[in-house]
Amino acid sequence: MASRLEEDLCCPVCHGVFRYPVLLSCSHSFCKECLKNWWREKPTHECPLCKRRSSSAEPPCNLVLKNLCEAFVLERDQTPSEALCSLHSEKLKLFCLDHQQLVCLVCRDSEIHSDHRFRPIEEAAQQHKKELEETLEPLKRNFRLFKQVKVSSDQTAEHMKVQARRTETQIKEQFKRLHQFLEEEEEARVAALREEEEQKSQMMKEKIEALSREIAALSDTGRATEEQLRAEDIPFLQNYKAAAEGARQQPLPADPELLSGALIDEAKHLGNLTFNIWNKMKDMVSYTPLILDPNSAGIRLILSEDLTSVRPGEQQPLLDNPERFGYYFYVLSSEGFDSGTHSWDVQVGDNTGWELVVFQDSASRKRDIQSGSWGIELSVGSYYAQSPSEPVTVMGCNAYACSPLDLNTYPQKKFQRIRVTLDWNRGKLSLFDADTNAHIHTFTHTFNERVFPYFSLKEEPLKISPLKVCVTVEKWSNKVATKRLKF
Repeated sequence: MASRLEEDLCCPVCHGVFRYPVLLSCSHSFCKECLKNWWREKPTHECPLCKRRSSSAEPPCNLVLKNLCEAFVLERDQTPSEALCSLHSEKLKLFCLDHQQLVCLVCRDSEIHSDHRFRPIEEAAQQHKKELEETLEPLKRNFRLFKQVKVSSDQTAEHMKVQARRTETQIKEQFKRLHQFLEEEEEARVAALREEEEQKSQMMKEKIEALSREIAALSDTGRATEEQLRAEDIPFLQNYKAAAEGARQQPLPADPELLSGALIDEAKHLGNLTFNIWNKMKDMVSYTPLILDPNSAGIRLILSEDLTSVRPGEQQPLLDNPERFGYYFYVLSSEGFDSGTHSWDVQVGDNTGWELVVFQDSASRKRDIQSGSWGIELSVGSYYAQSPSEPVTVMGCNAYACSPLDLNTYPQKKFQRIRVTLDWNRGKLSLFDADTNAHIHTFTHTFNERVFPYFSLKEEPLKISPLKVCVTVEKWSNKVATKRLKF
């Protein structure tokens, strides 16, 4: 409970000991900061207690009160508080281990603490501090871990923004190319329509002009003949011979006909328009059976914009997210497989070191990644097969726990393209020379989870080969035509 003196030295607003007290004209004092905050919410500068309006916006410091408060606080902080027993008002000198509470000497001898164990306060405090420190240590570890995850999460949030902007730019660039193609195609087809219109308009103009000339000639002859017919008999007979001779000498034109094919060929311009454009568009698009996942790429790998090829480069400051490999030169496909048959070709080129495998989804990406992968590797001029179930020493070297490929018949063969075929349901992973279709190696394993195509390189780029895109028109037995996009 606060003493009477302490109550007198407390600010009426914050109820704490005055901090830099100021004196109003009404003789009431307040902490300077408390008064400012109070006035900030009021239309007039009035006293918080008596509501009398202050004569000054900057009241002076109550120096006497300020010195008194500072002396009181200093004395209070230097005077140690003495703990007393609430039951006997005696000094607390012992700690009851059974009740886990402080007691005085009278408490020790009371019936409530009969047969209890006691320790001196210093000794009990030391022991409990040690126990608390042991409890605190995992909390500190968790605190540090949560701070690290918080920092990583903040970095991830910023990286997500960069990814979104970069991806948006690439999407717009691709659509820009598509828009440009469609605009050029539109201009070409409109130009073809206008050219046809111009040609046929010229033909019709010439036809109309010829008809006009024939009509004028026939009109003149007919008008002259009609004038002769209206003449009197004697003049008519006198001029008949000359008129008849002139009429017979005037050649009659052939019967006029409408010009065939004069109308615009709308069917040519509109028939299957969108299909024909789509068919033509296939020359500017490509389809790749696998797309690389940039979120899994090691920090020394650089992926192409279309995510179909990868090359080594300088170390990059990438996030150490859970999906990313802890090794520099590894990257996964963005799509995994847990059923069906799948095939893809990889251009390995002149690389002197690479790996093409499939990787279990549950396998660690940070350490011992070989324990969850099947595939082949080129290293130090030799090809190797690697599998968790076939750890055999490599030919001529005991440095690797992997099995050599059956390449004894063509040890000097250098592959340029490797075809990987995965039959997940039958548990078969086969590799072929894509240029000759020669079999290289087949793994057999009962897959029980999703696997991802996996790539590693050290010197030259690796590229997933695109498939050829073609459009065919097939007719069913019921003569309904269908269009199919084939790869």
